[in-house]
Amino acid sequence: MTTVTVRASQTYDVTIGRGLLATVGRTAAACFRGRTAAIVSDTNVAPRYLEAVADSLKGEGFRVCSFVFPAGEEHKNGSTYLNLLEFLAQEHITRADGLIALGGGVVGDLTGFAAATYLRGIAFLQLPTTLLAAVDASVGGKTAIDLEHGKNLAGAFYQPRAVLCDLDTLDTLPEADFADGCAEVIKYGMIGDAGLLNTLETIDLRADPEGVTARCIAHKRDLVEQDEFDTGARQLLNLGHTIGHGVEACSGYQTSHGKAVAIGMTLVTRGAVAAGLCPPEVLPRLEALLARYHLPTATDYAAADLYEKTLSDKKRAGDTLSLVVPTAWGKSVLHPLPVDQLLTWIERGLGQ
Repeated sequence: MTTVTVRASQTYDVTIGRGLLATVGRTAAACFRGRTAAIVSDTNVAPRYLEAVADSLKGEGFRVCSFVFPAGEEHKNGSTYLNLLEFLAQEHITRADGLIALGGGVVGDLTGFAAATYLRGIAFLQLPTTLLAAVDASVGGKTAIDLEHGKNLAGAFYQPRAVLCDLDTLDTLPEADFADGCAEVIKYGMIGDAGLLNTLETIDLRADPEGVTARCIAHKRDLVEQDEFDTGARQLLNLGHTIGHGVEACSGYQTSHGKAVAIGMTLVTRGAVAAGLCPPEVLPRLEALLARYHLPTATDYAAADLYEKTLSDKKRAGDTLSLVVPTAWGKSVLHPLPVDQLLTWIERGLGQ
């Protein structure tokens, strides 16, 4: 078992290990002043794990209620969010009680935003059940829902009270979902950990899920502690996301987040090579690593369509976008880019 402590506006532990779902009740008892816990999950995760989490909570004397919504990014929207708030009010959840996010990134984002805004803020725990949520979405306090015109455009910075990454949940994860998490792991390497990339080239990530997960979380911890509210260094975590969100939007969110980020990383790296900012040998090495973990490196969407979808990117400030650009194997920088030059970058990323 490994613990990474995050010291942000709320200090909390991220615990990585096996059998942790059985300890949720004990963790909740230490984090919630009240004795009612609302579990939020989706239709993919709830049938597998909700009962075990509820039993753990009941064992510590909690009254438990649950809100389960349809799985999928398309349900991380205002309608589901308001339904969740109404559910919490109906269940008489008080400021002393707490929420528990049981699921992947969609569940964590939605639950966190509800926790940040219901009664102007109540405690919540993150129980990520996917690799992507464990290494990225569950840590750092970004919570959000999607709007029709863009992803994660309504949200809040709101830290959880604790994060429990139970690696047992990864054993039942479909290969496609596991690959999505691998994209975020590779992203951490491309941001600033060449050693992690070298390791991923020689061993399978499943050989050491605890070590790799802890390593990624430690990287995120460091950036969050430097820049909790995402105005500087933390934006490095968006490598591949600007164009990746465009891919997601163009697909009507049928392309998963991890696969879209993999495509985004490839395109931004190819653009960096074309601009003379990145050595040419980095691109084929990145493409080979992504392929090793069953991730795509290309898209058929037109540059103009991808560009249009990126215009609502949260990293845009006026007429400038902060694009995360690889400059070496295991090194990336923030590159201020005039918005009107992004189309050219995307065209170069597509090889046009």
